[in-house]
Amino acid sequence: MNINQIMKQAQMMQKKVEDAQASLSEKEYVGTAGGDMVEITIDGKGLMKKIALSKEIVDPNDVEVLEDLIIAAFNEAKRKQDEDSQGVMGGLMGGMKMPAGFKNPF
Repeated sequence: MNINQIMKQAQMMQKKVEDAQASLSEKEYVGTAGGDMVEITIDGKGLMKKIALSKEIVDPNDVEVLEDLIIAAFNEAKRKQDEDSQGVMGGLMGGMKMPAGFKNPF
C-alpha cells in the first residue's frame, strides 16, 4: 500500500468517525432505578437532559435513598451510552488495519 492510499483511507475513516460522532451526539439514553420511580435521560455526550421522579419516591425523611436512586439511574444511562458509542466506533475501526503495536482506541 502506498502513502497516497494510506492517506485516502485515513481521510475516509476520519469522515466516518465524524459522522458517527455526530449521529451519537443526537441520541438519548434513559436509565431507571427504584422500579422506574427515578428516570434520567442523557444525551450522546453524556450530559443529563431530563430527570423524572415519581412522587412516591420523594420522602423528605429519607433523602439518601433518593440520592442513591438518582446515581443508579444516571449510571445506567451512562453505561448504555458508553456501550453504544464503543459499539459504533469500534465497528468503524474494526475494518481498518492498524500497524503492529497499535490498539483500537475504541
